[in-house]
Amino acid sequence: QLVESGGGSVQAGGSLRLSCAISGYTDDVERVSWFRQAPGKEREGVASTYTHGRPCSYGASVKGRFKISQDDAKTTLYLQMNNTQPDDTGIYYCAADGRPNCCTRADEYDFRGQGTQVTVS
Repeated sequence: QLVESGGGSVQAGGSLRLSCAISGYTDDVERVSWFRQAPGKEREGVASTYTHGRPCSYGASVKGRFKISQDDAKTTLYLQMNNTQPDDTGIYYCAADGRPNCCTRADEYDFRGQGTQVTVS
C-alpha cells in the first residue's frame, strides 16, 4: 500500500515536502518514483530512484528544484519541492515495485498511491 501526504497550497517560490508511506512489501521494494498530473495534461514523471534510494531520473522541468529521497528502511519516499512554480500544480502520485531498474513510466509500476494535491499560486 502506498499513501501520499504533505500536499497543499503554496505560493510560487515556496517549498513543500511530500511523503509516501510504503507498507506491506517494503522488503521487496527496489524502485520508487513520483509522478504528477495537472488538469488537462498527461501524467508525467517527476523523479525516480532505485536500488537503495539512488536518484536515477528527474523530469526536465523540476531538475535542480526537486529532490527525491528514501529512508533506509524503504518505508517512506520523499519529494522535496523547492522554488515551486504554478506549473508544478497537480496531483502527485508515488509508485513502487520490486524490479531493479530505473523506470519513469507510471504504467509500468505494479503499485501506485491515490495521490496528493499540490497547488502553487
